[in-house]
Amino acid sequence: MKALLLACVALLSTLVAAEPAPLPTVERVDLARYAGAWYEIALLPNRFQKQCVADTQARYRLDGERVEVLNRCRTADGRVDDIKGYAKVVPGSGNAKLKVTFFWPFSGDYWVLALDGDYRHVLVGAPSRKYAWVLSRTPQLDEATLQALLDRAAAQGFDKAAFRRTPQTQPLE
Repeated sequence: MKALLLACVALLSTLVAAEPAPLPTVERVDLARYAGAWYEIALLPNRFQKQCVADTQARYRLDGERVEVLNRCRTADGRVDDIKGYAKVVPGSGNAKLKVTFFWPFSGDYWVLALDGDYRHVLVGAPSRKYAWVLSRTPQLDEATLQALLDRAAAQGFDKAAFRRTPQTQPLE
C-alpha cells in the first residue's frame, strides 16, 4: 500500500511539473481601440496556418458581446485564403483573455501578453505556449521593437528561436 501511495505521489508530481507556469497578460484591453486591421509580423508556426506563406492579416470588429474575426493570408499559389470566426471575452480578464472560435464548438485561447500604449503592436499567445503571434498596425515593424516583443515572449516561456517571420509583400484586396 505504501509503495502504491508513493507511486501515485510521484505520478502526480510529474503531472504538476509538466503544467506550464501561469502566463501573465496585460491588465486591460480597450476592445474598441484594439478593433481594426493588424498585420502578422511573426508567429510560432502552427497547423492551422500552414497554407499561409505571406501577407497574413487579421481584422477585428466589435459586434455586441462578441468580436468578429477575419483572418486572411496569401497561399503558395498566390490566392487569398480567409476564415471568419468570433471571439468572446473571458470574464474577469479585463478583456485581455479571449476565446476565439472558428469551428464551433471548438475554441482557442487568445491572450494579450504585451500591448503598445498606442495600440500599434501586440504580442498575443496561448497559455500552453504552443501558439503566439506578433502583430502590428503596419505591414512592417522596426527590428528593435520586434526583438523586444520576442524577448518578452521568451521571458514568458515561449521558444524565441521557433518564431517565424511573416513576409508582408502586398495588401490583400
